[in-house]
Amino acid sequence: MLPDPSRSAVQHGLVDVEQWSVWFGATAALSEVSLRITPGGVTALIGPSGCGKSTLLRSINRMNDGAAGLRHAGHIRLDGADIYAPSTDSSVLRQRVGMVFQRSNPFPKSVLDNVTYGARLNGMTDRRELEALAERSLRRAALWDEVKDRLGQSALRLSGGQQQRLCIARALANDPDVLLLDEPASALDPVATLRIEELLYDLRRDVTIVIVTHNLQQAARVSDRTAFLLAGRLIECDDTARLFTSPREPRTEAYITGRFG
Repeated sequence: MLPDPSRSAVQHGLVDVEQWSVWFGATAALSEVSLRITPGGVTALIGPSGCGKSTLLRSINRMNDGAAGLRHAGHIRLDGADIYAPSTDSSVLRQRVGMVFQRSNPFPKSVLDNVTYGARLNGMTDRRELEALAERSLRRAALWDEVKDRLGQSALRLSGGQQQRLCIARALANDPDVLLLDEPASALDPVATLRIEELLYDLRRDVTIVIVTHNLQQAARVSDRTAFLLAGRLIECDDTARLFTSPREPRTEAYITGRFG
């Protein structure tokens, strides 16, 4: 079983990836990746298309489960517990490790019902508790002031940037230890992108954040550490400023200077 974060004051959200390999049928998507993702910051995963970034991200909350021909080897641990152990409940794991996708995916429900969807599934029925949860989560997602008078309206009426922040609020409502984001701003305009980046800067104090991005400037702006993947292998991981200015690996330097990718 995964440890209960409510039983300890110790900071949670430490992710250890150890010799992690993934195959889809005969195709190797990741090969012996080892990476430590520490709480209290943002880790960016960068690399060219098809390098395994999203596969790694989805491995951290088992979103790849059920994919055709999936095999894996190695370990991924959350606060010391193997998330692929037979005793791990994947639904509980996904409450602790939230995920936001490239394109916003609000449910065709009200703003309030979107944010409180998980709480309702878990048995919360008191209207005042649900409304309080929605307000807390929307405030954390920097969306409350924009939708507080529209909680009963369809989430589909929000702008694209608002919908993406709503999806972040929906994930935050479960009070996760880790938040995974797969190209969360790639479909947004520059203003909406800036709001997402500012939000990530604020959230890093409370939740471990891992973001996949093709935008190197975005990785440099929002992340504390950056991991560069190529052809399914981890080439280099370091403090973001150091990796972008003094990479150890020639392949890293070639990628961040635009010679390929």
